[in-house]
Amino acid sequence: MTNRVSTPTSPPTDSEKKSFPNVKMIAADLQHLFERDWKNIEAGLYLSPEDKWPNPIDALKQTARYFQDLQKVNRRKLSGQGHEIAGQFPKSAYPAYYLHNFHYQSDGYLSEESAQLYDYQVEVLFTGGADAMRRQALVPIGAALRRPGIRQAKLLDVGCGTGRFLKTIKQNFPRLWVNGLDLSPPYLKKAQSDLAPWSRQRVVQGMAEHLPFADQSFDVVSCIYLFHELPRPVRRQVATEFKRVLKPDGRLVFVDSLQPGDHPPYDSLLSRFPEATHEPYYSDYLNDDLTPLFAGTGFQVEAIERAFFSRMMLLKPAL
Repeated sequence: MTNRVSTPTSPPTDSEKKSFPNVKMIAADLQHLFERDWKNIEAGLYLSPEDKWPNPIDALKQTARYFQDLQKVNRRKLSGQGHEIAGQFPKSAYPAYYLHNFHYQSDGYLSEESAQLYDYQVEVLFTGGADAMRRQALVPIGAALRRPGIRQAKLLDVGCGTGRFLKTIKQNFPRLWVNGLDLSPPYLKKAQSDLAPWSRQRVVQGMAEHLPFADQSFDVVSCIYLFHELPRPVRRQVATEFKRVLKPDGRLVFVDSLQPGDHPPYDSLLSRFPEATHEPYYSDYLNDDLTPLFAGTGFQVEAIERAFFSRMMLLKPAL
């Protein structure tokens, strides 16, 4: 339905058409993700999501809000206007790279309406697979927490947004001290609201490249879908900050978009993605090899896995 009412992108070339994965292939890969997700739940690696059966009235209301905003998204996409938000904050304390209408969405990341719509928009983008991709990160997080023990450990989620993933962490590890950091006050407000049922949690406004935490404060740092929205120099600053705040035996659990070569059948789709959605730093992200990036900031890669359109990396501070 979204595709029918969205502004079309430029047609693919004949060579691109040949290299695009077909719908059947993508659907089979999504099904594989869901099967992996369910096997992890059956194995006790994490809990079944509490909101897997949402209130139908709430779901209908959210759908209506989504399609109402989609009209505005299409107008921005047609005009190529992805910088409206910058005009609303001309002398802002926010960094310039942040003042974009990412995904052409209304208000960028800086309104309560945007915060209410964001998670739904992402699920539509990934045809219902976004939460399942995020949940794969619970497996290495759970393993990393066994060393210090849940009650003694501390976790930091950088770029926590609306707290969607933090909420999932608390559902699975209610005794864990979690901290969320994000630049957006409206998104943090929603995160705080959703985390309210639990103790041992807090959210903080701040920049990932200047983390407001002491050295070696955390046993686990998680970073979910942040790097593709950062300019290249900032990615390195952020990775350096991850290293600084992690304990020497801590772990970084990193999830973001696939890069070329991670799953060759999807390479052509990755290259087209910035055209379909306003992601000004995504093309550079695709060409920014993450393994040497993290090695250059003091990390050693322990594992790399693919989950649908996501790359998951487990990293530790190098000796």
